[in-house]
Amino acid sequence: MEPKDVRLQKLFETYGKTIILPYDQGLEHGPKDFFDARFAENPMHIITIAKKGRFNAVALHIGNARRLFHVMYGEMPLVLKINGKTGIPSDDEPLSPLAASIDDALELSAIAVGYTLYVGSPRQDEDIEQFAAVRGEAHRAGLPVIVWSYPRGRDIEEKGGKNSLFAIEYAARVAAELGADMVKVNVPGLKKDTNIPAPYNRLDVTLEGAVKRVIGAAAGIPVIFAGGEMISDEDLLAKARLCIRAGGSGFIFGRNIWQRPLDSALAITAKLKNIIKEERGKERGNR
Repeated sequence: MEPKDVRLQKLFETYGKTIILPYDQGLEHGPKDFFDARFAENPMHIITIAKKGRFNAVALHIGNARRLFHVMYGEMPLVLKINGKTGIPSDDEPLSPLAASIDDALELSAIAVGYTLYVGSPRQDEDIEQFAAVRGEAHRAGLPVIVWSYPRGRDIEEKGGKNSLFAIEYAARVAAELGADMVKVNVPGLKKDTNIPAPYNRLDVTLEGAVKRVIGAAAGIPVIFAGGEMISDEDLLAKARLCIRAGGSGFIFGRNIWQRPLDSALAITAKLKNIIKEERGKERGNR
C-alpha cells in the first residue's frame, strides 16, 4: 500500500466512514458566515468541536493551520487546503489560485491536502494544469488529495446550474479521472430545467438515486458530501442518512456544525455518528 493510501485509510479508521470539519469558509465566503455566530470567528471554537466531537480531521487554510498547529499536533489530523479564492468577484470564470504548498503540508504534518477544482469554468485549462502539478507533488510526498469538485462558471449556469445532477455527476467523474483520492461534492438537486443537457433532461430519478449516480460516477473513489448553508436539524440528519444509505463515504459538514454553540455542535455531531453506526449496521445485516 502506498504511503498516501495509508494516510487516507486513517481517515476511516474510527467510524468506517469519515467526518471532516471544514473551516475554509472565511476565505471562500467572507465574514458573512460569522455574522450571526460571532463566536465562530475564533478558530479555537472549531478546534474544540473537532477534538471533543472526535472528528477524523479538520480542514484549514494555511493561516489558521500555522497559528493553531501547536494546539492540534498529535491530537487532531489536519487537511491543509492549499488553494482558494474570495467570493467577491463574479463566478463567471472562477479559478482558485494556490495559497500554500505541499512543503507547507509536510511541515504541518497534514494527513491530506484539499484542492478546489472548478469543473466547467472557462479557466478550467489553467485549473487542471495547476491541479496536475499539485497531485503529482502530493503523491510523491505520500499525501492523498481531497478534491472539492465544484461545477462553476457561466457555461455551467447555462446548462442547468451548479446544483444540477448533470453538473455534480460530471464534477465527481472529472475529479476521479484527474487522480483525486477522495471527492467532496454537494448533494444534487432535482429541479427540472429545460437547459439541462440530454440525457439528463429526461432522467426520472429519486434523490437517493441521484446521489447513487454521483457516487457511481466517481469510479470507486470515496465520495463525501458537503452540508452547505445552515439548515434545520431534521433536514441535516435526513441529508446525512441519505448520503450514507446511498453509499457515501462520509460528511464534510462545516457551517451546519460550527455555526452552533459548542454544546449544540457536539449534540448534532453525536447524532451524525449514530446515523453512520445505524446505517452500517443495516448494511451488515443485509449481507
